[in-house]
Amino acid sequence: MEAYKKEFIEFMVDSDVLKFGEFTLKSGRKSPFFMNAGAYVTGSQLKKLGEYYAKAIHDKYGDDFDVLFGPAYKGIPISVVTAIAYSELYGKEVRYCSDRKEEKDHGADKGNFLGSKLKDGDRVVMIEDVTTSGKSMEETVPKVRGAANVEIVGLMVSLNRMEVGKGGEKSALEEVKDTYGFETNAIVTMEEVVEHLHNREYKGKVVIDDTLKQAIDKYYEQYGVK
Repeated sequence: MEAYKKEFIEFMVDSDVLKFGEFTLKSGRKSPFFMNAGAYVTGSQLKKLGEYYAKAIHDKYGDDFDVLFGPAYKGIPISVVTAIAYSELYGKEVRYCSDRKEEKDHGADKGNFLGSKLKDGDRVVMIEDVTTSGKSMEETVPKVRGAANVEIVGLMVSLNRMEVGKGGEKSALEEVKDTYGFETNAIVTMEEVVEHLHNREYKGKVVIDDTLKQAIDKYYEQYGVK
């Protein structure tokens, strides 16, 4: 496993973003793990987060894009810090754009979007925290494609949960790729998280012991990609 992936897994644990226990997801599934990007709250955490996203996007999609689009709400700060990191790491200025949950009907920035306007010919990288069922893309992709004649280059999430999407056969990221026709990638997969943390002491404790590993395995027996 690449060093930056190990670092990112430990960064999620240190930031209390990746949690283990019992959680009810937006999809209704009960999961033994949960990732909450809203727990990145300090300046140093957000700076590092942007750098990890920028590196992953650069590795997977290169420099040939114009806009980072982060769906409201958690995608807004992620797209902002990644745009900053991209400028600092690679010397390329990319714009950020996000959607509003409610349309603003007054002022110079009225409309459905925050940040940059989308223009014909823009190449867009979608950026999200995690995709469990692909539902957020159902809402977001039509907005982006309806705003201008843009090309969506791909989607980058921080964690691939590696479970089936709404169709019950393919992963949510694979479903997004097949449905909308653009690439989908993650900084790390849940398989890599388990590989790195299982029965390994990190800062004085074992994050994923055998009992938790069994719970994760059981979850994937039900919801994992076959």
